[in-house]
Amino acid sequence: MKFLAACTLAPILCFAFQDLGSRVDGMDWLTYGYAAWPLMIAPVLMLALFIRNRELIRNPRMGSNFSQTIKIVSSMYLVWNIIGAIGYSWLAVVSVLSSLTILVTDRQFKRQARA
Repeated sequence: MKFLAACTLAPILCFAFQDLGSRVDGMDWLTYGYAAWPLMIAPVLMLALFIRNRELIRNPRMGSNFSQTIKIVSSMYLVWNIIGAIGYSWLAVVSVLSSLTILVTDRQFKRQARA
């Protein structure tokens, strides 16, 4: 869960520092890339975490919080990376596919666990 929290909070903090840094003294080194790249890397890292901890999703008593949290964060990153793919870089498509993989596979793991 700590790794999931780090993947969730790091891009948000980068956006906050980029926003504050660009307003104070006009710091030019805090570009949008400073905030966009962690936003695009986080879903790929979350996909690796998801695959590594797939047993938590299959066992709903142990991993219900993990499953819900990773689905919410993946949905959030899906929206922002679609915007990023359109406006910033086409490389955000990899992050969009990672987020979609998490959302679809979570549902399939739960169906397999019920059967």
